[in-house]
Amino acid sequence: MISEENRNRLIYGIIYITFLLFGITYSTLSCSVLFGLIGVICLYEIWKLRKDKTKIFAILYVSTPFILIQILIWKYLSFNIYDTENWNFEPILYLVILTSIYDTFAYLVGVRFGKNKIIPTISPKKSWEGFFGGFLFTAFASAYFFNNDTTTFLFYSFLIPISATTGDFIESSFKRQADVKDSGNLIPGHGGMLDRMDSLLISISIISLLIFYT
Repeated sequence: MISEENRNRLIYGIIYITFLLFGITYSTLSCSVLFGLIGVICLYEIWKLRKDKTKIFAILYVSTPFILIQILIWKYLSFNIYDTENWNFEPILYLVILTSIYDTFAYLVGVRFGKNKIIPTISPKKSWEGFFGGFLFTAFASAYFFNNDTTTFLFYSFLIPISATTGDFIESSFKRQADVKDSGNLIPGHGGMLDRMDSLLISISIISLLIFYT
């Protein structure tokens, strides 16, 4: 029988993803406002986590992806503030969907089969079994989305698991230094907004810069 914690995680996770997908796909403006709001919340949470500690790296680490994604939205993906028909949301949408797939299956496989921890001193629940389980399902999803583009398929298949796991460890180190379990309590069963975005921060920056310079 599913526990109350996992039930809350499932319900609020679905609500969060639905909210995210609607904001991304509806229009240029909705996507910009969505990530602007998420960025402000994440900055507030990292500021609290770094209370009485050096904040420069942490603030730059969190703020940079949200600045880059605003440039990406307005300069490279759309030219109309109210655009709902020609809004090229696919790069952001694929990134969010594939990262969610990785997070979900890395968690499920890790809970069921995880024995070999990656860096237990920083994130004791993250296991190699979870990593490779998430990697496998991410690769399957990438193959489905990019079945005619081998380069893009391979890029996303490797980028998502590596960047998501690295982002999780970075945030976990911040939380461990602050001696807290979560960055906040905004999303029941998941913690704060930063707990949900940690796996996206690095990949948002990488995808944005690649689009800028290719």
